[in-house]
Amino acid sequence: MRSARLYRVVGMVQGVGFRWYVERVATQLGLAGYVKNLYDGSVEVYAVGEDNSLQQLRDWLERGPRAGRVIRVEESPAQVRPLYKSFHIEF
Repeated sequence: MRSARLYRVVGMVQGVGFRWYVERVATQLGLAGYVKNLYDGSVEVYAVGEDNSLQQLRDWLERGPRAGRVIRVEESPAQVRPLYKSFHIEF
């Protein structure tokens, strides 16, 4: 079953390659959606896919890349937006 999640990742997650890390992981997991920096220094991730893949993405978000430091990951359900066919970085 496909569902969607919206994540907000807080910590040292900008300027450390976090968006590229998320794009790589999400693509490997077969997810669609986006990752983008927010003005408050956090990162937003919208992902659509199988529940198991979304849980794996959350696990990867909590780890983050070596250069970063994740303090917390906030997760909420989201509406499936059919316009996303792949995963990309939004600027």
